[in-house]
Amino acid sequence: MEETFIPTTYKLQSLATGNIFEDTGWMLDATGEEKPALIRAIYDHKQLRLRDDSWGLYRFADWLPVSRILKGSSAPVTYKSEGLAKELGLTNLWITFSGYWPEKGAGMTTCSFKETEAYSVCGRLNPAQKQVLVVASAGNTARAFAKVCSDNHIPLLLCVPHDYINALWFDAPLNDCVKLAVTAFGSDYFDAIHLSNLATQCEGFLAEGGAKNVARRDGMGTTTLSAVTTIGRIPDYYFQAVGSGTGAIAAWEANLRLIDDGRFGSNKMKLMVSQNAPFLPIYEAWKAGSRAMLPYDDDLAREHVTEIDAKVLSNRKPPYPITGGLYDAMCDAGGDVLKATNLEARAAKELFLQTEGIDIYAASAVATASLINSLEEGSVEKDALIMLNITGGGEERFKREHSLFYLEPTLMFGITPTLEDVKAQLEGLKW
Repeated sequence: MEETFIPTTYKLQSLATGNIFEDTGWMLDATGEEKPALIRAIYDHKQLRLRDDSWGLYRFADWLPVSRILKGSSAPVTYKSEGLAKELGLTNLWITFSGYWPEKGAGMTTCSFKETEAYSVCGRLNPAQKQVLVVASAGNTARAFAKVCSDNHIPLLLCVPHDYINALWFDAPLNDCVKLAVTAFGSDYFDAIHLSNLATQCEGFLAEGGAKNVARRDGMGTTTLSAVTTIGRIPDYYFQAVGSGTGAIAAWEANLRLIDDGRFGSNKMKLMVSQNAPFLPIYEAWKAGSRAMLPYDDDLAREHVTEIDAKVLSNRKPPYPITGGLYDAMCDAGGDVLKATNLEARAAKELFLQTEGIDIYAASAVATASLINSLEEGSVEKDALIMLNITGGGEERFKREHSLFYLEPTLMFGITPTLEDVKAQLEGLKW
């Protein structure tokens, strides 16, 4: 990394009005606009300059809204499939792998593409703000942010459902700038989001912002940048499992930038996004032709979450209806919302291990199963250029090769804590 990094230059644009404005700090919304909408980064560099591999994720820094480079990052890796492609009869299947697979050059030690979000979001964060970053997660996001913040001494409060804290494993003890708050047994991701919203109402705590944070989306968009710059053109189909759909929104936005770049084609990838049955809120809304999410009873939703293997796909309030969100991305790019059962995903996970040689996450297996189902149904051509986004893998191997340390809760709350509860427990904590 010989080049001196200069902060990326960009502006922000409201997807409701088209207004373009400066990023005056940690902006998550367009100032003074009533209609809820995502904002998008408009980068000064219309053509992407790729830096070398020593930059890690920041090899894509031209299209990341970052002011600094953090240590320890790794970029997604894209390669042309041989084993799985042959098994499925595909001639042009490309796999974008985010996880731990040293032979492929994949070095994400948390084994999840959530590292792409964490290094981008934390690279956007101005240390002079002196605030504690608050992140809600069902597991993988928490592990990624914990690693990045611990390694780079960034104060962090994680909000995670108690049932998911076994996902908070690391290959070294964490710096005490990272603290864990959990909601009670039986709670889910939505409850952790509620806790994080209360925490950010307390002085000195900063909402990470989720899908509203341009750095989160553009970090996730590096999977598409990896694929397209490796392949040399924009794929025909994009397969990924979704909980919030933020990754698919990010892929769509990256696709639009790549079209403007002018070197990779002018097509939009069809977004083939999938959910783990029976937890299907995005699937049900899309199939009903509805921008609005359909009613979903809280107790039934929690029950469905307990049934699915891919717990990370359990977002009950995804950025689907919002202007610039998943509904708009799907309508613009084309594609479909698919579903896969646990049994289908388990079979796909085993097939991937046999044919490609690495273990993958349940969410990645849902995406793989949906690809298999689509081929069997004839909805995807076997000679199409297909990008399969494997959003996490190599964990089983990583755990075999490393000693593990687990993050213990600092704070414990009920399923639905009050603001007073949260203030009382946060008061006096030192970062």
